[in-house]
Amino acid sequence: MTQTVFDRSERQAWAGKAEAYAAGFAKLCAYTVPALLHAAGVREGMRVLDAGTGTGTVAAAARELGAEVTAVDAEPDMVARAARTVPEADVRLASLPRLPFADGRFDAVLGNFVLNHLGRPRAALRELRRVTRPGGRVAVTVWAAPPAAGHALLGRAVQAAGVVRPAHLPALAPEDDFPRTERGLTALLGEAGLREPACTTLVWDHRTTREEWWSGPASGVATIGQILASQPDAVLAEVKRRFDELCAQFTGPDGALVLPHAALAAHGRA
Repeated sequence: MTQTVFDRSERQAWAGKAEAYAAGFAKLCAYTVPALLHAAGVREGMRVLDAGTGTGTVAAAARELGAEVTAVDAEPDMVARAARTVPEADVRLASLPRLPFADGRFDAVLGNFVLNHLGRPRAALRELRRVTRPGGRVAVTVWAAPPAAGHALLGRAVQAAGVVRPAHLPALAPEDDFPRTERGLTALLGEAGLREPACTTLVWDHRTTREEWWSGPASGVATIGQILASQPDAVLAEVKRRFDELCAQFTGPDGALVLPHAALAAHGRA
């Protein structure tokens, strides 16, 4: 299956960004890992696939539970970082919606925020189901929409500065998109052939600093980072000014940022 325009854009956006991601956004995405492992029933001796492993946070947590872990990512820089993070895991370069594994290879398959970065999320879920043994579980997370206030902070700063999404950054095709709600994600799992699909919303406050929260996008991490990278210096400075203003709403007595976030965690049986 050929890559979509969205897939190619995502590959370019994340190329070489493993260290910048690890320094900021990876800490945010780690919050959902315990719920993901619980939903998939990960335990000692299970064969587990971490699809879209990034810097290896989920893979490391599954290994700590005694699972036999395979991890894949589409970005070579992420694969190298994950291999250092979890040397006991089998870490490979591979991309959805086509994985180099036999049918039913794994007891559980995990995807922490990977669906957000794929041009064909339905096809990706069908592939995750294919490599899961009958009766095994697939568990995934995506960001909820509309986003929680803390998640929306950077986007609000960009909007307040009058910046629009550049034409070279494509959005997901409407026919491939789905509602980022409990009902929408549950339906998506059902469409992929997963049985007993269910979804819950996870909410938490992410504690960080202004410097850390700005550093990832300023280094080009994620779509928001690609938007910033395409701006002239004067516009970037205006976005930063707006960001600093908006941060006041989320700054605690100790000076830390306390950013409310919400994600959807869903699972189903192959």
